[in-house]
Amino acid sequence: MNDPRFHLRSRRRFLRQASVLAAGGAAWATSARAAPAPDARHLALVHTHTRERIELVYAVGPAYAPQALHALNHFLRDHYSGEVGAIDPALFDLLYRVRRELGGDRPFEVISGYRCPTTNERLRQTRGGGVASRSLHLQGRAIDVRLPGVALSDLRDAGLSLRAGGVGFYPSGPFVHLDTGRVRSW
Repeated sequence: MNDPRFHLRSRRRFLRQASVLAAGGAAWATSARAAPAPDARHLALVHTHTRERIELVYAVGPAYAPQALHALNHFLRDHYSGEVGAIDPALFDLLYRVRRELGGDRPFEVISGYRCPTTNERLRQTRGGGVASRSLHLQGRAIDVRLPGVALSDLRDAGLSLRAGGVGFYPSGPFVHLDTGRVRSW
């Protein structure tokens, strides 16, 4: 395409994606180039709104990889405002455990991760009561996901079986809400 605006947008998109990979640094390199340690925990995610993808090792044994957490925080930013929040690493562990429970290797599709207060309030006003005023998305402790090839009810049941936090079932969404709050379901 010869439109200079297209090239500028393509360059910006490339630089934005490269910054995510660079932020993942050694953690991404470990998962992509070498056999990961046997006690490595990894995630693969694709964001339905930004179309970004990320696959990385975020922890080995009890230790989290700071560069990987930084990359995941950026990946799960508020897709409306661009604001980056600190995501609870226990949420990554929950996703990892759900993935192990279900098997397979397709990435989770992320509908919503972190939400800033302005976005959360706007969604509360426009979604007919489906958004909590003190949503755990505001604290980086919640995520809305689906898993291609896995029935939403199976994803919900896997989350419930772990008894590691809240599980919300939204078949018309279609997604399952997982969080690191108290154990509950809706």
